[in-house]
Amino acid sequence: MNLQQLRFIRETARHGFNLTQAAQAIGTSQPALSRGVLELEAELGVDIFIRHGKRILGLTAPGKSVLERAERVLAEIDGIERATADFRARDAGELRIATTHTQARYVLPAVITEFRRRYPAVRLTLLQGSPKQITQALLGREVDFAIATEVSDEQPELLTIPAFEWEHVVIAPRKHPVLSQPLSLQALVRHPIVTYVEEFSGRRRIDNAFAQAGLKPDIVLAAIDSDVIKTYVSLGLGVGIMAGLAWDEHRDRGLAALPASGLFGMNHTRLALRRDTYLRGFALTFIELFAPSVDHKQLERLMRNPDAGAARNG
Repeated sequence: MNLQQLRFIRETARHGFNLTQAAQAIGTSQPALSRGVLELEAELGVDIFIRHGKRILGLTAPGKSVLERAERVLAEIDGIERATADFRARDAGELRIATTHTQARYVLPAVITEFRRRYPAVRLTLLQGSPKQITQALLGREVDFAIATEVSDEQPELLTIPAFEWEHVVIAPRKHPVLSQPLSLQALVRHPIVTYVEEFSGRRRIDNAFAQAGLKPDIVLAAIDSDVIKTYVSLGLGVGIMAGLAWDEHRDRGLAALPASGLFGMNHTRLALRRDTYLRGFALTFIELFAPSVDHKQLERLMRNPDAGAARNG
């Protein structure tokens, strides 16, 4: 058994059991990958994959156990490589972050600008997606950490920590009647509404608030992007409900906003990472810039302690 065979197993599973794509991902040929898997199965005395002819359909029960352990072994190897790289080049490398459009567009620019000033030799990759995609990227070790509001806190291998609070705002063209009366759910349901799709930016809180009041809003357009919401509100399609951190009264001229925490409560943007991730020095600096309230020593302690549920649910 060797590390390359474990990588063959991992990449085959990651690429939906497509051997050609898995081989390309690790820079080998499909026959070499197939041969390596067969040799490992022969050595272990079990079938790792379910096969139909030459096609691989999934993992056997022993295969799932092998993959789980292979992931842990390779994570340790990756950690060793990243730790030694930290000593060789403390101010250079790559930082991979998964996040949503709203965080990337409105929260991270100032953080990234300052980070780049401090670490000009560090390459940054921003992977944008839905909360589900972000969680999967984190579980699949495609990124170093994630930043989102709805990032999953149900996975025991993940640590999620509240970074900061934000509220929704109701936006409308200036002189719109919704702006001239006390803000309430009853007032909002009199108008068409433009807001987020169900996974994004606290949409669950919005739906719950209307449901608990026994009201059914007329959501005429749902989007993943705050800029899209503002665009269609500007066109008169409806009243917008969006993240307050995406609102700027100087930039969003022609619109006005009302704070809506009294209707929908407060939301937490969270930092999420795998507990077995090795964070290089510049990654810790990025976290400090993004969330000054996150103490590095506390973070490292929580990552080592799988029972630190308070951090996940805070």
